[in-house]
Amino acid sequence: MPPPFAFAWGNEGHRIINRLAVTNLPQDAPAFLRWAGALSEIEYLGPEPDRWRSPAEPELLAVQAPEHFIDLELADPLGPLPHRRFDFEAAAFAAGQRPDKIGLQPWQATEIWQRLKAAFREYRRLSEAHQDTHDVEQAAIFYAGWLGHYVGDASQPLHTTVQYNGWTGPNPNGYTTDHKIHWKFEGPFVGANIHASDVQPRIAPVHALQGDVFDDYVAYLRQTSKSVEKVYQLEKAGGFDGAGSQESRDFTADRIAAGATMLRDMIYTAWLRSADPEPTRQPSGM
Repeated sequence: MPPPFAFAWGNEGHRIINRLAVTNLPQDAPAFLRWAGALSEIEYLGPEPDRWRSPAEPELLAVQAPEHFIDLELADPLGPLPHRRFDFEAAAFAAGQRPDKIGLQPWQATEIWQRLKAAFREYRRLSEAHQDTHDVEQAAIFYAGWLGHYVGDASQPLHTTVQYNGWTGPNPNGYTTDHKIHWKFEGPFVGANIHASDVQPRIAPVHALQGDVFDDYVAYLRQTSKSVEKVYQLEKAGGFDGAGSQESRDFTADRIAAGATMLRDMIYTAWLRSADPEPTRQPSGM
């Protein structure tokens, strides 16, 4: 029986994404991220936000469930996605929609990325002052692992669409309408067929993000969304049954590699930009 919620990549896929992101960091990234304990913790944290999605913690479930997805078909009519979460929520309410039904994925990922950058900046400050960095290292390790979950979610096409778990609306190609495709694809199929050794050769060369990270992240989501129909085509052909097909295994490994690549590049970019001068803080007025 599938779980009651859609969990991108299941436990195995998220762990692969986080592990490969760290092991593929360039040598000038912080060394503390690569020691065995840090790598183990970051890998463990890959599935962590899905552990917060139990009805046993209803308030936590309600507030963070929308952060795993964004239905771009619902978001785009509201206009260009604003950089700040509250601006998007205000636009959604003004249009008579609930932002939690559209999804808040890019804001959650960007906010965690900024936490990681702030932790790296503090690590630099303490290192330059020859002070103990253990505590801030632990914070950065947590943020990197936490970030990995959402970056991984965003590489799964069904986390970008209203077609997230069975085709809705006009269906001329006869795609499945059963509410099983999401978990079938990302859970049992990945767990049985996809391994880190399948994904590693598909990791792209390191690329520090050059533009605004929110904009780059939205572009990453849009690239992922181009593969929504491909998931349904593969499912219709039996590509997620048992061992599937070579095409379905290649497609899935490519998607997981895209998540690991983007996570690696976001961690590395946070490190590089943590060296930038901090803007002068303005009084909060509070």
